[in-house]
Amino acid sequence: MRRKNALSRAVAALFAVGFAVSMAAQEKQKPTVQIPQPGVPQVMTLEGQYVRAAYNNEGYVILGYRTANQSVGDEWLLLEVGATLRDGVRRFNLTREAISLETSDGTKVPLPTIEEYRQVDLRALDRRASVVRDSINYFPPTASQACRIGFFAETGSAAMAWNQVELDPMRACLGRLYFKVPGGIKYGQYWLDVKFADSLVRVPFRILTKEEDKLLSKNYKDIRKQVQAAFAPKKKTT
Repeated sequence: MRRKNALSRAVAALFAVGFAVSMAAQEKQKPTVQIPQPGVPQVMTLEGQYVRAAYNNEGYVILGYRTANQSVGDEWLLLEVGATLRDGVRRFNLTREAISLETSDGTKVPLPTIEEYRQVDLRALDRRASVVRDSINYFPPTASQACRIGFFAETGSAAMAWNQVELDPMRACLGRLYFKVPGGIKYGQYWLDVKFADSLVRVPFRILTKEEDKLLSKNYKDIRKQVQAAFAPKKKTT
């Protein structure tokens, strides 16, 4: 009975893709997905257990957050991020100020400046992120040219950091983003917000407890199918 009650508590908060998941009391039933509401028109997808994507008619953003999920209590949060424009959209310069994080308690956290980033030593965090990396190379077919999101440059590397990146439908831009989270990383729902020229894309992801993580892993395929079905094009009726 104790085990069953613990499972029910874990399931009540379970997530897939930043999506809250609820499950009937019986363990054998498959979980059902409740899509989080971003407040803007967009499509959201799961591309891996720790890989989330969101897009609209203008922009596309994908992120990997395995390292962030393993960093509960830490002050700095690292995301592997990719971005591009949708087919037919004109080139656009994505700036540092256009990117922010919304934490589990609703706090808005801006992307730090180059100077703020250089004041801390995040090499241990970078090494942790490099040990096990999830591929986030799930771009629209038009995006085939490699591109670096260079808002930050790792300590000791020859790469330069800059304050903007030019997006184009043919460019698949990838890079790491860092956020200093007030009070440290906590469990719960987070959003990566990216402002394009005419719209906002919000990528949901959830920092999972060990119980939630285990349940997500066990039911990942079923949950992914439900998310895909939720955003599938509606069939026209005659």
